[in-house]
Amino acid sequence: MSAPTDADRSEPELLTSPLHQRHVEAGAKFAEFGGWSMPLEYSGVVAEHKAVREVVGVFDVSHLGKATVIGPGAVEFVNRCLTNDLGKIGPGQAQYTLLCTPDGGVVDDLIAYLRSPEEIFLIPNAANTAEVVRVLSEAAPAEITVTDQHRNFAVIAVQGPKSDEVLQAVGLPTGHDYMSWESADFDGTELTVCRTGYTGERGYELVVPAAEAVKVWDAIITAGEPFGLLPAGLGARDTLRTEMGYPLHGQDLSPEISPVQARVGWAVGWKKPEFIGHAALRAEKEAGPQRVLRGLRALGRGIPRPGMHVLDADAQVIGTVTSGTFSPTLRTGIGLALIDAAVTEGQVGVDIRGRTAEFEITKPPFVEPSVR
Repeated sequence: MSAPTDADRSEPELLTSPLHQRHVEAGAKFAEFGGWSMPLEYSGVVAEHKAVREVVGVFDVSHLGKATVIGPGAVEFVNRCLTNDLGKIGPGQAQYTLLCTPDGGVVDDLIAYLRSPEEIFLIPNAANTAEVVRVLSEAAPAEITVTDQHRNFAVIAVQGPKSDEVLQAVGLPTGHDYMSWESADFDGTELTVCRTGYTGERGYELVVPAAEAVKVWDAIITAGEPFGLLPAGLGARDTLRTEMGYPLHGQDLSPEISPVQARVGWAVGWKKPEFIGHAALRAEKEAGPQRVLRGLRALGRGIPRPGMHVLDADAQVIGTVTSGTFSPTLRTGIGLALIDAAVTEGQVGVDIRGRTAEFEITKPPFVEPSVR
């Protein structure tokens, strides 16, 4: 047998969005996200962040997963698996929810679109889609089919105070309630317009057949020009979500970080009789977690980064930064950190390359949300 070559050792080729060529033409800088090559920035993270907060931006988030669960009793089945209570919403509404492990860790956080009692559309995170589909498929009874549709659709997010005006200019519906969705026809293409987002601003996410994504993207870019719309990359998406304190799976949520620790227990249907991981989560909630996700805001010039140690007044490690960035809105460093549950307020230090920077524990969001 011959020795392995460099080609044998090469990493799998990254997947690309149906809009990839448009991003290349726009001069985007790319980075790897969950196995996909996606735009990190175009005109710069700060400019794109500011556009979303003040006017409007458009993101390609087609790396997000897509899956359907279809069959008699599909909603009841999914409700026995995911944490949140689908009984609280009806067709035409969406819900933030979690798929947990039996021991209470988080496989993924996702959005569930309720289409009918027999059909649910799921949007997981890119890297976790195959695992979400596997877990649900193995649990599903014979009459229910779970289908991975990751490559079948693009997702375009229009976010910011002027998002309604942009979508109205291209003839798409606006004004429906937060976390609700409508089907719409765009030049012969059926798509879904949902009042969701990951920025803290009023906005919409469009689920579009992959083959028609360029047509929809081009129309939004053109319609948005009079409003100051900028295409925005996933760098700005990260600073925007961090300002809101929204958790990112793999950092603030993970198989090792439970919903109780991450303070997203509001997405758990505690009154439901069952969901995957319910016994472990109920026990942790009752006993109280040993560590809790808290917000950190710099008192000086320090910028926290994931993995940095959080220190008490005696320089003892009491936690770890999970997300951290420079806030373009506040012009200071902010972050999320898993900290000893006994530490609920006050000042702490963060070890930034051997230097202790002072931070204040605070409750996110760091910036007032405007999603409504």
